[in-house]
Amino acid sequence: MKFNEQLARETAADRDFLLSAPAIQRCLSGEVTRELYLAFLTQAYHHVRHTVPLLMAVGSRLSGRHAWLQGPVLHYLEEEVGHDQWILNDIQNAGGDRAAAAASAPAVTTEAMVAYAYDTVMRGNPVGFFGMVYVLEGTSVSLALRAADRIQAALCLPTSAFSYLRSHGELDQDHVQDLAGILEKLHEARDQEAVIRCAKGIFWLYGQVFRGLEANSGLSGAKGDMRRTA
Repeated sequence: MKFNEQLARETAADRDFLLSAPAIQRCLSGEVTRELYLAFLTQAYHHVRHTVPLLMAVGSRLSGRHAWLQGPVLHYLEEEVGHDQWILNDIQNAGGDRAAAAASAPAVTTEAMVAYAYDTVMRGNPVGFFGMVYVLEGTSVSLALRAADRIQAALCLPTSAFSYLRSHGELDQDHVQDLAGILEKLHEARDQEAVIRCAKGIFWLYGQVFRGLEANSGLSGAKGDMRRTA
């Protein structure tokens, strides 16, 4: 069995946990509010702005046996520069407060997910970071374009408010193929175990991020109380 297939099999239940988050189901069914979308974008900003620093940390921590990964990491890093600004643009174009979102503190769940990624890179095996890539980009490919269509139809927002979701839904298709090529070259058990462990952790933590959005947007209780996650 190829490692990419093994990774999908061993994290299937974890992926189901993420996708069952009420906020995701609401978005896909068109039962979404502008507050919920802005909450999602705000938390996306808080974790996406760490992508480039995390990739830089991965590159600095690669051992000699992973020297072949320097090129793919650099390529991925170059493609991720500026994506946090796309999100702030979307917030502004959706009627939110760009400056307030950028100045806000991340939700604890988002902060925990980012901290887990840094810990994987700095204290564990840096190759494990590709477990996070597997979760975020795999989820993006399967959901981003469909979610963007549902949200835009429900809220009648301009196309300019969906640059993050739409660009990632398209760009990440290439990234997923690149990732599959990287995973197939990870033959050592310790590397494969690090990727699987990180993917499982990120699936759970990202699931908690989405569950926090649902709760903090007032959709789990009284629908009149719509508060943006900060």
